[in-house]
Amino acid sequence: MIGTADGFPKISSDHATTSRPLGGRPRAPHGALAVGALSLACLCSGLCSGAARAQQVDAGALQAAIEAQVTPLLTDPQILHALTEQNAVTSGYDAAQIDALDARWRAEIGAAETPTIAAVLENPVSQMLMARAYSSHGLITEVFVMDGRGLNVAMSHVTSDCWQGDEAKFLETVPQGAGALHVGDVEFDESSQHYLVQVSMTISDPDSGAPLGALTAGLNAEMLQ
Repeated sequence: MIGTADGFPKISSDHATTSRPLGGRPRAPHGALAVGALSLACLCSGLCSGAARAQQVDAGALQAAIEAQVTPLLTDPQILHALTEQNAVTSGYDAAQIDALDARWRAEIGAAETPTIAAVLENPVSQMLMARAYSSHGLITEVFVMDGRGLNVAMSHVTSDCWQGDEAKFLETVPQGAGALHVGDVEFDESSQHYLVQVSMTISDPDSGAPLGALTAGLNAEMLQ
């Protein structure tokens, strides 16, 4: 595996060459499904606050959206292959390397030249996620994948930072193992002018069950009433 000058490994578009056999959906550890159900229930019973409280989400609709739009991505061969490739490089990064990569990313937001961001945004998995978001007819407002260190692997839209490792979307998924689910607050998104809810889930190795990274999807809360 060869890292690029921007700090990211080059993700190959030849996903059929992966040496890992891909099985079914990884099993959740004992209690993980109950925790996920509790998270969904809490979302509809006062988790939201302020202006967002007017945009409460129906737990059944949210569960259906997760099963239809998010869960299938957790075992997608392209995503698993990309995570395996990137983890082989970034698992050896120290804090200084992660901070430097994140700083370059943030500095490129709104800039004319964006080599660090482009290395992720233009890779084949990001293109697939863009198509997935588009085909959801507005339900998925954004979707991105982070590796085992919390660094972006692929994304449908540019994120404000590269490292998610200090945020709940990572801390409540990857360190918690297979089956972990984090449901964020319903919040108003200025860029899309819609209320959104972020759902994050651990992506695990289909053979060992070890966490490889996580996926976060921003769902349009107004379509989940």
